[in-house]
Amino acid sequence: MAPDDTPRFLISAAAQLAGMHPQTLRQYDRLGLVVPSRTAGRGRRYSLRDVATLREVQRLSHDEGINLAGIKRILDLEADVERLQAQVGYLRAFVDPGRRVFTADPRGDVVATRRTARAPQAPRQPRAIGQAGAVVLWRPSAPR
Repeated sequence: MAPDDTPRFLISAAAQLAGMHPQTLRQYDRLGLVVPSRTAGRGRRYSLRDVATLREVQRLSHDEGINLAGIKRILDLEADVERLQAQVGYLRAFVDPGRRVFTADPRGDVVATRRTARAPQAPRQPRAIGQAGAVVLWRPSAPR
């Protein structure tokens, strides 16, 4: 967990840091705009990232005039971009320059695989004119 993601602020402190009323934070939590961590007793704990997001929600609402549904969509898209950038970084770590090997897992997600040595191939036989090549049909196996 990054230091910015550590839940540390009670709702009153987070509201003060964000310049909002605590009831506004409760409403944003109900709408799914900024969902803080919860303690065992269900108390809200906000991180520095949550406070920064609260400030961004306020800026988009007041300065840009975007409604809460639009702000939720923006935040969701930004989260998708972060997730995809992390996935690209993960995949780049497995790629030798110019030698990419990827496959799909049973869910269809792209995963990096290790390159294996190829078995030696028999010399190709010339084809007769009109002779068709092989067709390979791939079907994923049913989930177990």
